Amino acid sequence: MFFIPAIDLMGGKCVRLIKGEKNARTDYSDDPAGTALEFEKAGAKWIHVVDLDGAFEGVRKNSSTIMRIVNSVKVPIEVGGGVRTIEDVRTLLELGVSRVIIGTAAVNNPTLVETAVRRFGRERIAVGIDARDGMVAVKGWIEETEMTAVDLGKRMKSLGVVTVIYTDINRDGMLGGPNIQETLRFANKTGLSVIVSGGVHSIDDIKAVAAEKSPLVVGCISGKAIYEGKFSVAEGVTAAEGGAAG
Repeated sequence: MFFIPAIDLMGGKCVRLIKGEKNARTDYSDDPAGTALEFEKAGAKWIHVVDLDGAFEGVRKNSSTIMRIVNSVKVPIEVGGGVRTIEDVRTLLELGVSRVIIGTAAVNNPTLVETAVRRFGRERIAVGIDARDGMVAVKGWIEETEMTAVDLGKRMKSLGVVTVIYTDINRDGMLGGPNIQETLRFANKTGLSVIVSGGVHSIDDIKAVAAEKSPLVVGCISGKAIYEGKFSVAEGVTAAEGGAAG
């Protein structure tokens, strides 16, 4: 399992939100590319980037910052947030992004997912499924839908998707621990490869995910805990790989 440190972008800065609330924002860095380089030096094999401006407004404002991040490291970068069209996918891939995450559009426009997978390959496309109490939320988590996360996962798998970033919104930014059992239930019911996101606050959280030894749980994302010094990226990488961190 990979430990994947996160960079959330808003206005070109590295920020974190609580439960996805736009007004509950903390700025951590004015140099996201430098942050990415630090993550790589600490042993991260992937870096997760979210364009929050894109997620909230559907407008790409952070392309230059994303390009600087990509150019600053050798490890692959996955990017999500506001990916609404096939042109959005193409633009991010042309910036050098290794994997594009489609979120809201997976609900509203599943044809986009199908087209992207067919055109660019299933390894280059992932779907972000964000759930509150098991129900999918979209548009930066502002709107809840009447679709369950499991039903959306099954639909995405039928379109060729193999990887999902699964976020429990109630846990995100709260440092209360990930919802491991709900994530495992989602993985087992859909058969998708799942990256856990939301709530990771300690090395013990990462160890707990790794200890499940689920072949379907392939990664664990954390952002706020790193920035607040709960543990280091190097410790997260070691814990995810099953070693003794700290």
